[in-house]
Amino acid sequence: MPLWLELLIRVGGVLAAFLTLPLLVGQAEHKVMAHMQGRLGPMYAGAFHGWAQLVADGIKFVQKEDVTPRDADRPVFRLAPAVALVPYLLVLLVIPLGPGDLVGQPLDVGLFFVLAVVGVGVLAVLMSAWASANKYSLLGGLRGAAQLLGYELPLVLAAASVAMAAGTLSLSGIVEAWRPWWLLWQAPAMIIFFVAGLAEIRRPPFDMPVADSELVFGYMTEYTGLRFAFFLLAEYVGIVVIAALTTVLFLGGWHGPFADAQLGWLWTLLKVFAVAFVIIWLRVAYPRLREDQLQRLCWLVLVPASLAQLVLTAAVRVAL
Repeated sequence: MPLWLELLIRVGGVLAAFLTLPLLVGQAEHKVMAHMQGRLGPMYAGAFHGWAQLVADGIKFVQKEDVTPRDADRPVFRLAPAVALVPYLLVLLVIPLGPGDLVGQPLDVGLFFVLAVVGVGVLAVLMSAWASANKYSLLGGLRGAAQLLGYELPLVLAAASVAMAAGTLSLSGIVEAWRPWWLLWQAPAMIIFFVAGLAEIRRPPFDMPVADSELVFGYMTEYTGLRFAFFLLAEYVGIVVIAALTTVLFLGGWHGPFADAQLGWLWTLLKVFAVAFVIIWLRVAYPRLREDQLQRLCWLVLVPASLAQLVLTAAVRVAL
């Protein structure tokens, strides 16, 4: 197969996943939250249980007027939604779906690349907050920056633990080195990574930067139309990315109860959607954390626990 054709297929597959998986997660969130709260959720768009509700929402956002505040920094204001969205597309390029060539672009330092790119999200928050010329947006942006910069540390430390255990920074290499007993040994790192990941994508109960009861809609207050839709899409892509990284790093990726490697991609997707379900469930089950509670959880619980897990992993590696 020519190199250009292989590259086109890989990029096309990643782009298809980038456009479809967030819609599936968003639709699942609508229905799961509805049933958890004794409601039905979307029922009419697309006829069968409202399967096309998010498609209808996308068409609605496209038709809405794109408003830019008079005092806004226009170039920065318009660029911020793209900065929020593009890093997740780059991350999906290096996350392996299955063994062999089922990855957009394999990298020997894939984990390092992922952690570096995910950290760009704080720029989108600050750009949208400052450029909006709105006090509620600015407050939401400052909250978001403090939250993202704080939770980046336990996220990196937890990922470093499993990388040290596997002896590689390659995401595919980590999955290949994974063993079922890691579910116990690396369980604290998995919980820390998952919680810090929720804070990184600003999902409830870590949604103080967009607290609607206090800040209207935080750093997204002034956005309308398609740009607002990009921020919402970034949130759902973030769910897919955090669920996929949790699956690849801590849940064995394509490893399943059967030895059939041909079904590896299926096990990966099942685990990703299972983790995404937990993310949705946490939104329904837990109230929003106050700013002081959020920072206390980060610096007094997650950071010390991640350092302790790192020491434990180093000791086990030396012993083995």
